[in-house]
Amino acid sequence: VQLQASGGGLVQAGASLRLSCAASGFTFNEYTMAWFRQAPGKERDFVAGISWRGSGTVYADSVKGRFTISRDNAKNTLYLQLNSVKPEDTAVYYCAADVVHYGPFSDKYKFWGQGTQVTVSS
Repeated sequence: VQLQASGGGLVQAGASLRLSCAASGFTFNEYTMAWFRQAPGKERDFVAGISWRGSGTVYADSVKGRFTISRDNAKNTLYLQLNSVKPEDTAVYYCAADVVHYGPFSDKYKFWGQGTQVTVSS
């Protein structure tokens, strides 16, 4: 099983970027997916989750209206579109997979990726 996150980088406040998470080693469309993030010295926080076919999504209040989670089951890839980023969005972003859960409880997720760094300058 592998979850390979990419797309992070250094951007200015107000900019946009898209994160990707390429999945392999399991049947992607049978798993729910989510993005978490961890800032230096802080706990890992839930960002967004998505159901098996993408019809259901959940967002943390801090990103609602700015970030969009989506998936392409044909490409075995999860995405996170980040718009209007803020310095407080700076963190390592991780993708995670589970068979049923796509909410905020990190201990319920079965697989985790290695993370991609997003840094937002003011």
